[in-house]
Amino acid sequence: MAADSRASRMATKSRRALIIGGSMGGLFAALYLLKRGWRVDVYERIPVPLSGRGAGITTHDEMMRAITDVAGAVPPDFGVDFEWRETVDAAGRSIGTMHRSQVATSWTRLWQILRGQLPDAHYHGGKDFVRYTQSTDGVTVAFADGSSETGDVLIGADGFRSVVRGQLEPAALPVYAGYVAWRGLVEEAALEPSMREAIFLKFMFHLPEGEQVIGYPVAGADNDLRPGHRHWNVLWYRPTDAEELKRLFTDDTGRYHPLGIPPPLISRKYIDALKADAEQLPPQFREAYALVSQPILQPIYDLEPARMVSGRVALVGDAAFVARPHLGGGVVKAAQDAEALARRLSGDAAGSPGHGIAVPDALAAYEAERQPRGRIFVRHAQELGSYIRRGFASEDERAAAEKFRTPHSLMSETALMDWLRSAGALS
Repeated sequence: MAADSRASRMATKSRRALIIGGSMGGLFAALYLLKRGWRVDVYERIPVPLSGRGAGITTHDEMMRAITDVAGAVPPDFGVDFEWRETVDAAGRSIGTMHRSQVATSWTRLWQILRGQLPDAHYHGGKDFVRYTQSTDGVTVAFADGSSETGDVLIGADGFRSVVRGQLEPAALPVYAGYVAWRGLVEEAALEPSMREAIFLKFMFHLPEGEQVIGYPVAGADNDLRPGHRHWNVLWYRPTDAEELKRLFTDDTGRYHPLGIPPPLISRKYIDALKADAEQLPPQFREAYALVSQPILQPIYDLEPARMVSGRVALVGDAAFVARPHLGGGVVKAAQDAEALARRLSGDAAGSPGHGIAVPDALAAYEAERQPRGRIFVRHAQELGSYIRRGFASEDERAAAEKFRTPHSLMSETALMDWLRSAGALS
């Protein structure tokens, strides 16, 4: 029996996972599998270290546990601590407060922590995935440079426009939600002193008709956490129909960018219009948007595939389900997908060392565990954003959306995991 156990563990150690995508989901998958004795290789399309994917990330207990799982501990310089949430009216007067301790970090800081745990030999930049083929014995991936690799399992962690998902489930496409987020960073030192004191260490909200504005503190450049050197991260969710979005995605040379326009190419006329509209916001956000030098335009999407798995191929993170950002749970979802996948592939779903489980069987169990939870993420995020629109088809539709437009609902559910825990969406 002992010999069989040793043999099965050796078989697990010889197993190889090919991971497409070197962002959060890919790194969590690699690190969880590496801990369980798998050989792992991460292939990332971009040849240089990833950075700047979004200005800020709010953290949760589940994220901290996942980081501890794969990195041993959460670094003390992880992010900015804040204690209070506040909603203001159009004049900037407080109409609701809530005490809730939280930490905000940056996408880049989290990526650096995870990437630092993965030996360089396991991470390959500049590898543009093209297609996969699979058999009963393994799966082979082909890259644009003509090279190929073969392993026991392929993990698609290549984001919401996943090429792996495009082959696994071609009908599953991101669906535009009808609104965008205008994101930006404000230097803490640039805020007028009394305003900085009033807002900086708070998660702030404002609720214009059919819109939502939020702001919260994050680290400054190069993860600078010193007072006076940090940033305030602002997001303004605004209804934008498909024709408007096409115009916003067209630069001043007339070139259309269907997959998203790089911030420096956003037409100055649209930035000027945004800043002019911001003059109608409460003073807290009016000053912030006046100080944003380069806004980022983020269209909001939903994605809910019918499948996460096919044979030896599985999807994790945003390559599988894409939930609107109101939950602030994308990293948690990716981390828990990765943990469940590694656990199922290693055969220890019930805490027993059942190594040697067939990969397709393990992936089927992974899908059965994670797909219902992904659906809950997507549906609840849709509810939280349901009032961000210009009109409603019926009064019943309006009434359903208005439930999520009160200061209490906004402050108690935005970027928090409480409802998802109660709904069984979290591990």
